[in-house]
Amino acid sequence: MTYLDNAATTFPKPRTVHDAASTFMQTLGANPGRGGHRLAAGASRMVEATRLALARFVNAGSTPERVVFAHNGTDALNMAIKGLVHAWHRDGRTHVVPHVVTSVLEHNSVSRPLEQLAADGVIALTRVDCDADGYLSPGVVAAAMTPATRLVALTHCSNVLGTVQPIAEIGAKVRERGGDAVFLVDAAQTIGVEPIDVEAAQVDVLAFPGHKALMGYPGTGGLYVAPRVELAPWREGGTGGDSKHPVQPGEYPHRLEGGTHNTIGIASLKAGLGFIAATGLDAIRQHETRLVSRLLDGLAAVPGVTIHGPRTAQRRVATVAFSVKGYASQDVGAILDTSFDIAVRPGLHCAPYCHQAIGTYPDGAVRASLGYFTTDADVDALADAIAQVAAAS
Repeated sequence: MTYLDNAATTFPKPRTVHDAASTFMQTLGANPGRGGHRLAAGASRMVEATRLALARFVNAGSTPERVVFAHNGTDALNMAIKGLVHAWHRDGRTHVVPHVVTSVLEHNSVSRPLEQLAADGVIALTRVDCDADGYLSPGVVAAAMTPATRLVALTHCSNVLGTVQPIAEIGAKVRERGGDAVFLVDAAQTIGVEPIDVEAAQVDVLAFPGHKALMGYPGTGGLYVAPRVELAPWREGGTGGDSKHPVQPGEYPHRLEGGTHNTIGIASLKAGLGFIAATGLDAIRQHETRLVSRLLDGLAAVPGVTIHGPRTAQRRVATVAFSVKGYASQDVGAILDTSFDIAVRPGLHCAPYCHQAIGTYPDGAVRASLGYFTTDADVDALADAIAQVAAAS
């Protein structure tokens, strides 16, 4: 099958990722921090080495303990959003309803927690619009902030349109306008493809999955929390090395890491980071940029195809959303799957506000997302298949 659904999860994974996971389970496989024996100690060393590698990857190497593991990107975002709200209430700083700024581009992992909190009267919520190409303006974000704004929660890249947002410029505006406002960035579609520097971009909290461009297994993810931010624990439980406290320990990373780690997933994530380091982030980015440019040109040449978002490869990742005249997106996806052995993702992509903004709600669009292992032949196969589908309408 021609696999073009890498925005959901990368496939295939590098061989080294599978080898590392298998080796870990066969040679260590114990519970990190839950024993003094050498297997537990070895598992702990692997977990901490992965933590440090992630911290260095986003330029947080001086505070690796502030990188905590999560089950996935959704878990990390819930840890961040609900951990902040809990901390605000615990500290008695809610005499004014906290205001949150977000955007129409967000995945439901951001939108749903915020909408529920707004519906419950816990926060006031403002959702800013993007421009016609799917980009957010730092000025528009800043203008939406009020003296009560406590959180700005934005995606680094739309999972529908592939548009990479100017988080450094937005981060500067948030810090300038917001005082103690927290800047939360969802890096699900960029980490492993785009360089991320949390210090330079003034990102306070960075949430990410491990199973996308980081090449790790599903069930992995993480959260960077800047020293200026405190989160209340999202889950509480065993931390291995500290069993005496009646409540969750306050120090990081144990504060947010109750329970047993997904060690096989973390081992895969460590190998994924190793693959990226050996290949080079620039090389990965250049490969995907070249391929997405090829795909955009191929689709633009097909009568009846509408490309959503920017028509160039600049300021975007290798994700392209499009519609075919005369077809529902689900029908196009089914035809590609059954008749051409091509895997894409049709529908709303867990981002309904984005589809409302670009005029594709409620049917959605077809999304093709390329990855490092995608080839020119894969891209051409999709363009040729779409040409045949469009011609038959």
